Amino acid sequence: MKAVANTPVRGWRDRVFSAAAFFFVSVFVLLIVVLIVTDALYVDRKAVVTVLASKFILHALWMSIWTSLVSTLIAVVFAVPMGYALSRFRFPGQVIVDAIVDLPIVFPPLVVGLTLLVFFSQTAIGRWIQEDLGLEFVFQPKGIVLCQFLSAASFAIRSAKTAFDDVDRRYENVALTLGCTQWGSFRRVSFPLARNGIIAGGILTWARAFGLFGPLMIFVGSFRGRTEVLSTTIFLEQSVGNLEVALAIALLLIFIALIAVTAIRLVGGSALVRL
Repeated sequence: MKAVANTPVRGWRDRVFSAAAFFFVSVFVLLIVVLIVTDALYVDRKAVVTVLASKFILHALWMSIWTSLVSTLIAVVFAVPMGYALSRFRFPGQVIVDAIVDLPIVFPPLVVGLTLLVFFSQTAIGRWIQEDLGLEFVFQPKGIVLCQFLSAASFAIRSAKTAFDDVDRRYENVALTLGCTQWGSFRRVSFPLARNGIIAGGILTWARAFGLFGPLMIFVGSFRGRTEVLSTTIFLEQSVGNLEVALAIALLLIFIALIAVTAIRLVGGSALVRL
């Protein structure tokens, strides 16, 4: 009887509230599924064969893969020390630094491409980097990596900070009292405990870099066999009327995004809740 007495009472208002909440979930999920299914039904076998047989599209796929992997690796190299510093240290101007780190997440992606183009083509430093040092980025594959890094690195940094925030500092303090240096505490305690969140952030960063479009069109263009990636291929195919081919490539990107999101949830989605 006591167990029954302690059971929460669910009246009709609770049931209506639950039904309303589930209604919004159902409508949103159904909308996404209907759009994807519509795209899939519109694509014919000829479009799929074209995607699989075209050397230009396969080259764009390869460009998307290797550039996104390189940019993600660079982003993670930055994200681990930056995430740890933002999580553990307090310094003047930290609020401003936090805001700047998050800036690429909130401003339009086109701004990245436009800013890079102006920097490398209109400033003395940018021209010195390209002309004197020989590091050409404008309309070059290296520019793809740079665009992807600047557009997606904030996701890796923020997820790394969140992962380190979730590590109980008492474990680090115990390691320090046992004779570990701060580096030893980071290497043996903090990093292993935050590893899943960092990996999840890396996957999210890769997915963002893989599907990047706007900055690339401005900064590196979409030259077939040179700087074309899958996202810009969709634009090129659609612009010449090959809508079925464009949708087939879009479905490939959606499938890759679904795998990435699922992997994030399996590896360490909880670390990304506060992004």
